[in-house]
Amino acid sequence: MRVLSYKKGSDVTYALGATVAMEFLKYRPDAVEAVILHPQFRAQETIDKINEICGTKIPVSVEEKPFNILSQKENCFVIAVLRKWTDTLLPGNHIVLVNPSNAGNLGTIMRSALGFGITDMAIITPAVDRFDPKTIRASMGAAGRLRVALYDDYDSYRKEFPQNNEYPFMLDGSVLLQEFKIESPFSLILGNEATGLPPEFKDRGQPVRIGHTDRIDSLNLPIAASIGLYEATKSSAGGQMP
Repeated sequence: MRVLSYKKGSDVTYALGATVAMEFLKYRPDAVEAVILHPQFRAQETIDKINEICGTKIPVSVEEKPFNILSQKENCFVIAVLRKWTDTLLPGNHIVLVNPSNAGNLGTIMRSALGFGITDMAIITPAVDRFDPKTIRASMGAAGRLRVALYDDYDSYRKEFPQNNEYPFMLDGSVLLQEFKIESPFSLILGNEATGLPPEFKDRGQPVRIGHTDRIDSLNLPIAASIGLYEATKSSAGGQMP
């Protein structure tokens, strides 16, 4: 099939790599438009599984050119072509990212959220593209198992979920996360990789900080998100399981 380099405004995106492609085939097959195999792909068991899942509904082709366009990595032998989709968040526990700017970080946080049983994510724009193939790949398929919704501003999100307890993560948060119990339903709110949350979030809910030594000035966003997710869900052995 005809494959073009990825553009944010296009109707499709791509899951690069056999593991990520298989996740979409297993858990979000309705989004898979086609599967492309590299001519040098020799994992016959995986090939057989892909053909079994795709059957007559999802076309499978063998060609090299799409890999030259989309991935220069030698270990990428499978591409799933995905139709973009829209989600609506459900009431319950959420992670809220305010202006995330790095595709890899966003995908990593998606994977962590799913791992800790949080399946609803709000993204406050402007933000990195949730459908960027780098995001899809970094999520290791979690991008297809989360409900992700975009909001123009935080107030729009809050208006939709006024019942959630708000927990902004800030360097000068008034309580230490490790000594504090997060109550459900919650919104874990994290800011941009470079700037964190705007100062006005100190007036929302219960600002929290993650305790660490003074040998570093801060934790990076995916690590902070994972620690927050762990602390928020540890008493329920994983929180909301899919």
